[in-house]
Amino acid sequence: MRLQIGSRLRSHRWPAAAAAAVTAAGVVLATQVAFADTAFTATFEDGSTSGWSKSGGTWSVVTDGSKVLQQSNAGSENARQFAGDSGWTNYTVQAAVKPLSLGSGGFVGLLARSTSSTTFYRLALLPGNAVQLQAVNSGSVTVLGSASRSVATGTWYTLAITVNGSTISGTVDGATVATATNAAITKGRIGLQTAYASANFDNVTVTTGGTTPTPTQTTASPTASPTPSRTPSTSPSTSQPPSSALYVAPNGTAGAAGTQASPTTLASAITRVTAGGTIYVRGGTYNQSSTITIAPGNNGTSGATKNITAYPGETPVFNFSAQSEDPANRGLAVNGNYWHITGIIVERAGDNGIFVGGSNNTVERVITRFNRDSGLQISRIASDTPKAQWPANNLIISSESHDNADSDGEDADGFAAKLTVGTGNVFRYTVSHNNIDDGWDLYTKTDTGAIGPVTIQDSLSYNNGTLSNGTVNTNGDRNGYKLGGENIGVNHVVQRSIAYRNGKHGFTYNSNPGSMTISNNLSIDNAERNFSFDAGTHTYRNNTSCRFSSGGSNDKTIGNADSSNQFWTGTNGSRCTTYSGALAWSFAADGHLVVTLGGRTVSL
Repeated sequence: MRLQIGSRLRSHRWPAAAAAAVTAAGVVLATQVAFADTAFTATFEDGSTSGWSKSGGTWSVVTDGSKVLQQSNAGSENARQFAGDSGWTNYTVQAAVKPLSLGSGGFVGLLARSTSSTTFYRLALLPGNAVQLQAVNSGSVTVLGSASRSVATGTWYTLAITVNGSTISGTVDGATVATATNAAITKGRIGLQTAYASANFDNVTVTTGGTTPTPTQTTASPTASPTPSRTPSTSPSTSQPPSSALYVAPNGTAGAAGTQASPTTLASAITRVTAGGTIYVRGGTYNQSSTITIAPGNNGTSGATKNITAYPGETPVFNFSAQSEDPANRGLAVNGNYWHITGIIVERAGDNGIFVGGSNNTVERVITRFNRDSGLQISRIASDTPKAQWPANNLIISSESHDNADSDGEDADGFAAKLTVGTGNVFRYTVSHNNIDDGWDLYTKTDTGAIGPVTIQDSLSYNNGTLSNGTVNTNGDRNGYKLGGENIGVNHVVQRSIAYRNGKHGFTYNSNPGSMTISNNLSIDNAERNFSFDAGTHTYRNNTSCRFSSGGSNDKTIGNADSSNQFWTGTNGSRCTTYSGALAWSFAADGHLVVTLGGRTVSL
């Protein structure tokens, strides 16, 4: 699996509201589509190709870590699958694409505006390390633009085509291949295609509205104690927020109308916004002394979330330094259902920066920092909340949490889903670093009963146990990913994630004797073990453990570990030569996490 990180978008609910951009110290997190709506998504997890129409080739849903759509006939001259609406005009189609074989004269491609099986725009991966953006009209191919880049079989790539009027743009892994003007095809469906090739396809999404994707830029390398200076803001967009939305500003007042000219407060807007509505939060610092709460029962719906979104081009910072350290003093408490929070910073709360007690919420492109408990935590609202109402199906995506620290050093993690959570909670493309305790904490305990399984995908945990200013508290556990507690078995899933130089273990079962799935992960130079699993029936596949510095102990894995793994038992395996060098990371244009080591994109 190519860990760009997240070269595959394992869809939970890709957000429909504006995405934020991160810019500082050379880091850019840009939106793929500003103020976009998701028109179509396909992850093939149900094993079905319903809604797709085949033309040539041998197609089936197979397992490649998770369910994917595979075209397996490498000799087929034209193998295609089409989906969507023939009337679609302006949109972005994106898919994860993995060439399995790539014959001479062949290609693997993504299609947009298909009016027939031989007329469409195509972004094609070609033999000889080339990518082309093409217009195909009745089978005649016009090359609109091309780029030289590595194209390897067995590697995942994220392909995206944006069609906006006569402007056609293609990207691979967030980097622009070409932007061209062509008016030959004005509308049509999406498609997947191979020619004299075989390939896997996954996570197909279509979004409408907004602007052309912004190319990715990379970070300067975070060293052992990088300065956490990244701040999110939305990308400039030609689309303007609607006048019917509610507006919040640092100088807003609770009784104000909530217009751009007369902004209100976030606490007030939360009580007024209707399902499907959006609260736009203007930039600046909001000095708060009380928790901002989305109350239970204040809900959106599955088809019409309630949205809190940073105003385009601006950075809202909610500062709770006036609070004392106390479990009651959180920053933002999301206790309702079907909310979508995008592009804000929450800092210095007396407890959690963001607390999620509701279900079916999305927290996207946020930063939680310098809070006095875990930066973002999912847990039940109150001690008497029945288990059926524990928070479930929340997605935390493309977000960062760092330098959270409590006074005793025992509880402040970057991200946590612990003590009391339901099923279906997912962390994806998330970065946790320099927290006083753990990067992730999935602790469960006997007096509450087992929590629901949590999924962590395409994420990064580094330097936890040491704050950015060098502070260490010996009470902290200091793990990258802490996956249990008190001998209660919970079947968590951790995929395509990295643990780097954390103060104790990289990945640890922490007394979870369940059947976790630990696959395609990389663990480097953690102080004790890179992988530490002392009990359970866990399954390990394609994991890699490396040591480039002295110290540390041999990995320990109890359960089903086959030869696809390279654990550390005193020497590095052959894959470790790829993973030496300084760590750097950034978010790609579409929110994927890109990690490099020694200037090389990490591949697993």
